[in-house]
Amino acid sequence: MPESKQEHPSHGERPDVVAAINAKAGGGHAQELAAHITAEFARHGLRAEVHLARSGEDMLAAARRAVRDKIAIVAVGGGDGSVNAVASTLIADAHCESALGVLPLGTLNHFAKDLNIPLVLEDAIANIATGRRLRVDSGEVNGVPFINNSSLGLYPDIVREREKQQARLGRGKWLAFSWAAMGALRRYPFLRVRMRIGGQDHWRRTPFVFIGNNEYLMSGLDIGKRSTLMDGKLSLYVCHRTGRFGLLRLALNALFGRLREAHDFDALTATEILIETHKKRLRVATDGEVTILQTPLQYRIRRASLTVIVPPEEQPAAPQDAQPTILAKLWGDD
Repeated sequence: MPESKQEHPSHGERPDVVAAINAKAGGGHAQELAAHITAEFARHGLRAEVHLARSGEDMLAAARRAVRDKIAIVAVGGGDGSVNAVASTLIADAHCESALGVLPLGTLNHFAKDLNIPLVLEDAIANIATGRRLRVDSGEVNGVPFINNSSLGLYPDIVREREKQQARLGRGKWLAFSWAAMGALRRYPFLRVRMRIGGQDHWRRTPFVFIGNNEYLMSGLDIGKRSTLMDGKLSLYVCHRTGRFGLLRLALNALFGRLREAHDFDALTATEILIETHKKRLRVATDGEVTILQTPLQYRIRRASLTVIVPPEEQPAAPQDAQPTILAKLWGDD
């Protein structure tokens, strides 16, 4: 089904904002959502052209046209996967003059939270109208960009199985995820990987590898958050070879904010990471989307590669006390 366009500026007028919205985000009321977004932008003096994207390709096509036409603001409404897709379009154009506006319509909205972008739709639109432009980093694996994180091993396996259950059995996302996770833990796949970091090789047999765009906090209620997206570093977390109970223990430590006391994974930061495995092709998750990539996997940080509209005033920095603890762990080879 082709994309639906909600609002066309009058002839001769260029829109101030092109917004690509995941049509599923409206909960069955996508047209009403688009009309509301258009009206809210108008309330702030901005002419908006809203596209209801029925597929990922629809969303990418709308973003590409906006970048090509040098629209000042390209907004995206959806979850982290949608934000990644549109952000990737901006990152891919070396001459891009558009800034990314985020309308958090997903479940988790990690990218928006880490940049203190408001989660209420009307406030997010106000932020796009009045906020400041900030250059942030992105990550990349074999040319595929990501704004949050990428992972190998257990998680991509779970996502693949979840999608199968949703398609074949009609299960909801979270129910399908739970069943897929239990199935993955029963199979408990391992990866044998060699990681080249700073000219040194590190071998691991591990259930998963996690690579973040900048550093993730690992303490208390801040677990899974980032205090900055401008440090110019990838963060790497590798789970040690451990059994199912070890993974359960790791999950419980994460739940209760005790990861800095756990000894089940290694952590470090780097600007480039090369990952090799005996497999010629590997499932790789980037911001929740799974693709199959040729190995080896070349990860790198792309500094200040994306312009995002964020709140006008600096927000208090997230607590930093736990970071030296987690990154001071010895990176020893087994």
